[in-house]
Amino acid sequence: MDGYPAGSLDHNVPFLVVSGLRTAPTKPLITDPVLREQSILVRSEIPPVNTREAKAILRYIEETDVTGLPWHSRDSSRRYKFKIRTIGREFLLPPRRARLPDNFEAPLSPPILHSPFSPLSPGSTLYPDGLIDTHWLQKHQDLIPSVCLTFYNLTSDSTLATLHDNQLKTDINAVKNAVAQSGYKTRLVVVILSDQSPTSVSQFQERLENIRRSTGLDPKTSLFVLPTQRTEKELEGAVDSVLTAVFDQAIEYYRDLSRHARKKKSRGIAPQPTVPPTSGTSHTLSLQGWNVRYDFKAAIFAEFRQEMDVALRSYEQAYETLLGPDILETIPSWSPRFNDARFLSDVTAIRALKCLLWTGQSTAAVRRWQTHRDRIFDLVDRRGHGTQNYGWRAWEARWSTVMANLIEKVEYPELQPSSILPFRPPEKNLSAERLQPWEYLHHQGYWYRAAARHLSERRRLAHSISEEDRKPPDTSLPSKGSKTYGYDTYMCPQPYEELPSTGSGVNHAQMIFDHLVLARNEFEKRHQTRTSLELALECCKELERMHEWTRIMDILAPLWRNMSFRKEGWWDAMEALSWTLRNAAVEVGQSDIIVAIDWELLNRGFSRRPGWHYDITKSLDGLDMEEQPVVSFTDEHVASFLQATFVFKKEEGKAGQSCPAQLSITSNSFPDAAPVVLDLIQVEFDGSLRTIHLKNQANNTQTPSTSRLRVTKVNLVEAEASDDNDSDDESETSSESTSTILLEGVDDLTLLPGQTRVFEIDVPLREPGDAKASSVQVSVAPESFTLKYSMKLRENNLAGLWHSQSFRKKITRMNPHKIKVLPRPPKMEVKFVNMLEQYYASESVGLELQLLNEEDADAITKLDVVLFGQDVPGYKVLVDDGAERSSPGGIEESKLDGISVGTIPSSKSVKATIVINPVDRPTTFDVLVKARYHLASDPGTPIIQQATYHLNIVNPFESSYDLSPRLHSEWPDYFNPEDIQDLSGGDETVRRPRGIAQKWSLATRYASFAHEDVTILDLDVSILSTQGSVSCKISKSQVIDKDGLVISPKTIEEAHFELIAQKFDLDDKSQATANLAFTIKWRRLTSPKDVVNAVTLPLPQFYVTSSEPRVLAGVSYYSPSNRPSSSSSSSSSSSSSSSPDTSSSSPLLFLDITIENPSSHFLTFGLTMEPSDEFAFSGAKTTTLNVLPVARRAVTYRLLPLVRGAWIRPTLVVRDKYFQKVLKIVPTATAAEGMKSDRDGVLVWVPPEDGESGSEGENEDEGEGMIGKEEDDDDDGSTQSETEA
Repeated sequence: MDGYPAGSLDHNVPFLVVSGLRTAPTKPLITDPVLREQSILVRSEIPPVNTREAKAILRYIEETDVTGLPWHSRDSSRRYKFKIRTIGREFLLPPRRARLPDNFEAPLSPPILHSPFSPLSPGSTLYPDGLIDTHWLQKHQDLIPSVCLTFYNLTSDSTLATLHDNQLKTDINAVKNAVAQSGYKTRLVVVILSDQSPTSVSQFQERLENIRRSTGLDPKTSLFVLPTQRTEKELEGAVDSVLTAVFDQAIEYYRDLSRHARKKKSRGIAPQPTVPPTSGTSHTLSLQGWNVRYDFKAAIFAEFRQEMDVALRSYEQAYETLLGPDILETIPSWSPRFNDARFLSDVTAIRALKCLLWTGQSTAAVRRWQTHRDRIFDLVDRRGHGTQNYGWRAWEARWSTVMANLIEKVEYPELQPSSILPFRPPEKNLSAERLQPWEYLHHQGYWYRAAARHLSERRRLAHSISEEDRKPPDTSLPSKGSKTYGYDTYMCPQPYEELPSTGSGVNHAQMIFDHLVLARNEFEKRHQTRTSLELALECCKELERMHEWTRIMDILAPLWRNMSFRKEGWWDAMEALSWTLRNAAVEVGQSDIIVAIDWELLNRGFSRRPGWHYDITKSLDGLDMEEQPVVSFTDEHVASFLQATFVFKKEEGKAGQSCPAQLSITSNSFPDAAPVVLDLIQVEFDGSLRTIHLKNQANNTQTPSTSRLRVTKVNLVEAEASDDNDSDDESETSSESTSTILLEGVDDLTLLPGQTRVFEIDVPLREPGDAKASSVQVSVAPESFTLKYSMKLRENNLAGLWHSQSFRKKITRMNPHKIKVLPRPPKMEVKFVNMLEQYYASESVGLELQLLNEEDADAITKLDVVLFGQDVPGYKVLVDDGAERSSPGGIEESKLDGISVGTIPSSKSVKATIVINPVDRPTTFDVLVKARYHLASDPGTPIIQQATYHLNIVNPFESSYDLSPRLHSEWPDYFNPEDIQDLSGGDETVRRPRGIAQKWSLATRYASFAHEDVTILDLDVSILSTQGSVSCKISKSQVIDKDGLVISPKTIEEAHFELIAQKFDLDDKSQATANLAFTIKWRRLTSPKDVVNAVTLPLPQFYVTSSEPRVLAGVSYYSPSNRPSSSSSSSSSSSSSSSPDTSSSSPLLFLDITIENPSSHFLTFGLTMEPSDEFAFSGAKTTTLNVLPVARRAVTYRLLPLVRGAWIRPTLVVRDKYFQKVLKIVPTATAAEGMKSDRDGVLVWVPPEDGESGSEGENEDEGEGMIGKEEDDDDDGSTQSETEA
């Protein structure tokens, strides 16, 4: 839209003038000297407000200017939109009425004066029959504000308040009167700034009310008070409120102007000018012309109000009237008013397009764009200068550019580069119609490309201008009439300026290039690659016209290397781009691109260029090169005329043998092209095969009549190729040379056009594995340069061909450039010997390995050992000759590579031992042993033999545990200060436990799961950790002999330990736990005496102290042969009862019931003993027992059993009288010691008489204790209370 005059297409928003906040001088609103002379001055005598808050307000107001924002209504962050101009304390308004001409004779009646922008004023450019121009638009956009927003400061000094208030009232009234006398309806809004806070400004209410009454301003719309003592955010919110109110005033201002325009139109008469036109055939503007003017004004004012639908209707009405039969059809094409009317129609159509795009009617906008183009085409073709000239194409290019500019201004989200659609979907009301592709709104790149095409046509038509019309008119000769009448010069230069016969005219190439660049950028943003490449080529053709060779290289060189046309087979586009790039490369001396393009253009898939040599050796002829360039490129960047294939005759081969293969190179160059002499052919392989070099040895045996297929046998020999690599050391720099073994052959490498050369070779196979030919590189080395072209051999799943001179046959397998090299069959035996039946955790595992060489020659051998599994331990490998290697542990694997075994003579063996570190759990490992060796007679062929052993490691022992309570002899005493006070002084290292101690018996039953007898050396229980501020001590109840205990497989043994747990503090009543571990030290019977293996079995977590009361039961026996003193029944006796007496006399049983109260509460328990048929008892049948806090009491019952050799059940019930809970009675002895418990209570064993069979039950119970834990014992052994049934 830059081709149209300034202001004609600007977006209209309310024009706001802000006065009183800027102290620096500003540019005046009116710059025209004629208007400035007649302008009206509006001035304020009070200086501007210059405070920190005023500057912040000014900055915020300037930020709200929407002049440069997109043209859409989607921004709802602010309700108001302004074009803002900040001034000092004065501004100029244009004159309301124009002056009379200087030579005007005053009529009898006073003349009617009109606006200087009206066609009724003689001084206007529109006088007497013009429609409207940009001066009227600029008047409302830049000269006449809708609102004048004036800022004043309210002083808080009481001594100066009256004086300043009077000055303020006088100044406001003066500005108000000046605006009113100007004749314009500009609103005046006054904002008074106060340095008070919003809460304290009320003290100036009387002064503000006085100012309001004196100035006559409405406090809701025209007078605002703004306290500035607030945060910046609050201040911005207050300014937002003021601007919102001001916006309403501005909208009302433009609504009044619209009413005035409609009122004039409704009169239905054409006003008369101030002075009637008298020159020539001039006539005044017709009524239809005035209607166009009024409708255009109404549309502009609706735009100012942001009512785009109303504006669109007015624009359409003005447009239809303008292009109707009464205006444009009546204006002669030679008149300047014809082009003025065309200009107005363009502006009206563009503004209508903007309204459609604003409201989201994109498809309607495209149709409207096409409609205007068609109507103007018809108008110019019928009544203008025709459309077959450069002027019409210039307008079409401008019209396409306008649409692109509008799309950029509107910023539709659907047309952003991030969107996947190249066009915007149509409106909902048009979605059911069958739309043409060009009726969709495409992105701006589409329109820029259309404009570039029109500009190309403009250049073509400009070059068709006759030589006579290109000469400027001679002003010295009398006028013979215009020679340029046949050319449309609407908004474009005359023919002699468009393309003069001498000198430079319009730079068409630059204009086309600029539009193509804009279009290309938009297509690139949306990843439309093909169109982008096409536009890049068109850009470079224009640059070629301007001889901008460097810019061509910058654009085309990257595209040429990665051109999608090459992969898609668009040969015409490739050829055009390549020739353009080559011309530029020749001009700038880019030798590598010249050679690469010439190499590619030898392909006969392109069209042949007449007169071109098609000889790669002549590519750099005529270029001055300082040194010989080396050009390297691949088939990924060039569509070469050469094609290469590599075929193995067999799919498989064994290491140490050779496999026949053929390398085929085909030339697809032009028939008359020069032969290509290759200097070197290099074949690279992936895998163990060596690189092949075929060197040229000319024999001049080929002629143009030579067969198109030539097969030659080439012998390959091994040769060394050295590459010098400089390696830096810390002290000195030395040059090291590394040698590489290659396979070399020689042949005549001349390649004729259309010929296929086949080189048959035998490829030695060395190492086993998959191998394939990966690439073929050819080199051409004329005198001026060196070319290296590499072709990858890709997997295409196509069958290969095996050539001979007389026939060819198909190789029926996919990807014949691949081969599988099988390993040479190994004759070395790798086996594990002297293996044990089972390996166990906690012992070192030794695996003996034997390597037996059954080859016919000595073998130089290395050993690889890999251990697979979870949490692999470390290990070491010992070889017979003393070599030792160690490997650390790993998460999933641990490996040792390259263990030197040395030379194993033929038919001899070597042993090695793998020692695996002990593991602490059952697991499985896989041991992989790989022997890598080569024979002394054939060092180039590696041979591999391997063996795998599955190692299963199991736990040699399993165990079960039982923790049962015992009665501890010690109990804290309140009356002993040493038992209560902590004498350690807080030192944790010497702190001694002072709390309650509880004793437990830990029974461990362990069984051997080994496959052989093992020796138990020691048993131990260790404390891993405790929780709950408790001290634990463990002691053994039995000791194993120093020679150990031999245990057989599936045998169960039992061990007992005593555990004493004591709290550190007596006041600590929380429960405590202990984590224990059971350790078994053992060794095999066949192991040396110094080998000790230790298996640690973790125990479950046990509760070792309890804050709940518990009831413990113990039993002792009395008989005439056993004095009572030996089995005391008092509470102070040992917790372990004496063994049951088996004498013939009736035994007397003492049942000791001990109640422990570790809590801090006074507890009362009721004890009830029920009579039984199995025994008689002595003691209280029902009694109450009071237990103090942190105390314990004991009660003893004497039982006389009435049965022998049986279990009796004392029916004793212990009840907590406060909670009415029945406490469980826990025995403190094992079944072997005469006590056990079940669900119903405690059972006591009565020994049988001599000679009676009463041991069956006892042995049965003892057997139960050996197998596992009793059903009725709790896991933690603590006392639990249960409700009485």
